[in-house]
Amino acid sequence: MSAPVWSVRADWTEPLRNRWTLPGCAVLALALGVRVGWGASLPAFVFLGVLCVLLGAVDVALKRLPDPLTLPSVPIAAALLLIADPSRWTGMLAGAGLLFLVFAVQWFIVPNAIGIGDVKLTLVLGLYLGWLGRTGWVTGLFGMFVLGGLFALGLLVSGRAGRKDQVPYGPFMLAGTLLAVLLHA
Repeated sequence: MSAPVWSVRADWTEPLRNRWTLPGCAVLALALGVRVGWGASLPAFVFLGVLCVLLGAVDVALKRLPDPLTLPSVPIAAALLLIADPSRWTGMLAGAGLLFLVFAVQWFIVPNAIGIGDVKLTLVLGLYLGWLGRTGWVTGLFGMFVLGGLFALGLLVSGRAGRKDQVPYGPFMLAGTLLAVLLHA
């Protein structure tokens, strides 16, 4: 008899039990909270901080971004950001749509370069980047590519990885978004 589907998919929760995950969530949520200040946007950015630590931990450990974390975060982030400032809804939608398009095209053209989980992650990150505005969106996208590229280059130069080795890209997407928040929130 085969294992139930839920037990096969539950393996992504193991990295969340790391002893650094909870303190990491607290530190990043606090840092973002200090950056955005006490106001309507605080819950949205605390949520982003916790989400970044959780997704980063799973992607580094397993090289995947699980749907149970990425997909529900889209409506949660959208609701929190809309409560913070409803006038930014068009920017949020444009940011999410454009970021999704950039990564979906990349995934379609070179399917092994990034995973479909990275493409799904763009929806939530694009909401935040779009909420920050055009400059924040560009900073986030640029940060994602530069940080990921520099890390990959470092691995190649040091001989720790070859050209065909896979590196989880989600942490760099998260870091680029956090960089944009720190610079533009």
